Order: sequence, then structure tokens, then C-alpha cells
Amino acid sequence: MKRIVILASGSGTNAENIIKYFQNSKIARVTHVLSNNEHAKVFDRCERLNIDASLFDKESFIKDDTVLTFLQIEADIVILAGFLWRIPSKIVQEFPNKIINIHPALLPKYGGKGMYGMNVHQAVKQNNETETGITVHYVNENYDEGAIIFQAKTNLLPSDSAHDIATKIHLLEQEHFPKVIQQEILKNA
Repeated sequence: MKRIVILASGSGTNAENIIKYFQNSKIARVTHVLSNNEHAKVFDRCERLNIDASLFDKESFIKDDTVLTFLQIEADIVILAGFLWRIPSKIVQEFPNKIINIHPALLPKYGGKGMYGMNVHQAVKQNNETETGITVHYVNENYDEGAIIFQAKTNLLPSDSAHDIATKIHLLEQEHFPKVIQQEILKNA
């Protein structure tokens, strides 16, 4: 049974979806959620779903080895579900091809520092894109530059607002992210 630890910074809809997807799985389960945001709604979701969740700060993530040590003990795979900090190289090196992120665009377009959430959807709208999508990728030391595992596309209409785009992306995330995680776990079993 593989142990999944999720890192999340926000509302936790993807985290909740992953937790529920693996609740009755025979291959993996979410054992813990870590967040860098004390106000993140993911804590409420974890409490409701009876999943351990912990808050950490920049010092324990970047400067000392608190988060790294926790992951070494508790995680076989690390999932970023709306997590906004760059992963330190010491953690990336400890978990090669075992840290997976989802990005709300078709990388390499609309990736990099500051390109998350509505920032991405507004940029997609401003550039009059006719399609967008999600990218599931391995995490390396740079924002959104790890090897791509999976992409799914959706068509856009000229009338779509940034909020409409966000809704379409959210549907893709909910449909595909847990399945891609499962495929990666099975591939590396």
C-alpha cells in the first residue's frame, strides 16, 4: 500500500477528490495533507474526511529539514494539489519522479512563477486561446518545468470568461488527476 502525502495551499477541492478516490483503494491511500496556509480550506475538508493535516512554515520547508524528514518517513509519493511554493531541491532529489503536480494550462504555455489559478485563466482569455487544458507533470527544481506525464484539452469559446475557463479546467482536474496518480503508482509498483 503506497502512502500519498498531499501538499495544498488553498481550498482543497483537488485534495478532497484525491482523498476520496483512494479511500477504498488497494494500491494507495492519502495518509496526510500538509499546508503552508493556516487559513486554507483544505483543513476543513481533511477534518470532515478524517485525514491528518498539518501546517508548516517556510523555515521548516526550506531552511531546516522538518518537512523533508516528515516526507521521508510518511510518503511514498507526494502530490501537489494547488500548492504554490517552489519545492526545494533537497526534497526533489529525495523523491525523483515521485512528486507530481497539476497545472491549469497546457504546459509549456502559461507556466512559471506567478502562473497559477485565475492568473492562468486570465492570461489564456487575454490571448484569445481557442483551447486550454491541464498538465500533470513531475516536479523538478523549477516552476512547471518537470517532465509532462499527461495532458487533457478543452475547447474555448470566444464568449468564455476567465471564470468559465476556470470551471472547464476544474472539471478536467476532477476527472483526470486521481486516475493519472493511480497510473503512476501502478507503473512504479
